[in-house]
Amino acid sequence: MHEILIATGNAGKLREYRDLLGELPIQLLSLHDVGLADMQVDETGHTFTANAMLKARAYALASGKATIADDSGLCVDALDGAPGVLSARYAGADATDAQRRAHLLDALRDVAESQRSARFVCVIALVDPMDGMAQTVEGVCEGHIALAESDGGHGFGYDALFVPSGYDATFADLDGAAKHSLSHRGAAARALLPLLRGRIGA
Repeated sequence: MHEILIATGNAGKLREYRDLLGELPIQLLSLHDVGLADMQVDETGHTFTANAMLKARAYALASGKATIADDSGLCVDALDGAPGVLSARYAGADATDAQRRAHLLDALRDVAESQRSARFVCVIALVDPMDGMAQTVEGVCEGHIALAESDGGHGFGYDALFVPSGYDATFADLDGAAKHSLSHRGAAARALLPLLRGRIGA
């Protein structure tokens, strides 16, 4: 079975990838599985694509394995696209998800619901150190930021604030299957599937 490294230490993100790519005859490895859990890659790029590729190349070279890395974030129109590539560090490098959500709500406290349009963006990079292959795919999910955090028990990050277009519930209120059908990561993963199938001959 083909092994592919998922370059993340985020358990929620790893779980999503296992759901999204589960139809393929591949074994998805975590950074813990290959002894790279303590390796940090500085995300110095100014775009999601640049950061995804930085991480994929670094972990592919360190592990010697085909590697998937993504960079994703929330872009809010009323904040000129922020937090964007700084989504994970929006409230400080050591902030919790709850603190980041609170910081975003505070930044939007005077913005009417009709003006809170936003989108989640995900760029996935696939790098194979054996032949130098490097490709990226992108997924986008449009929506808006709720006036208050939902108490849904699903998801992570900003999910409890993001309402996808056409829905009244946040990502955190949707079950995994519903979220995957709508999400930015789901869209990017579906774009990735044919690339992986071509690589493994599935």
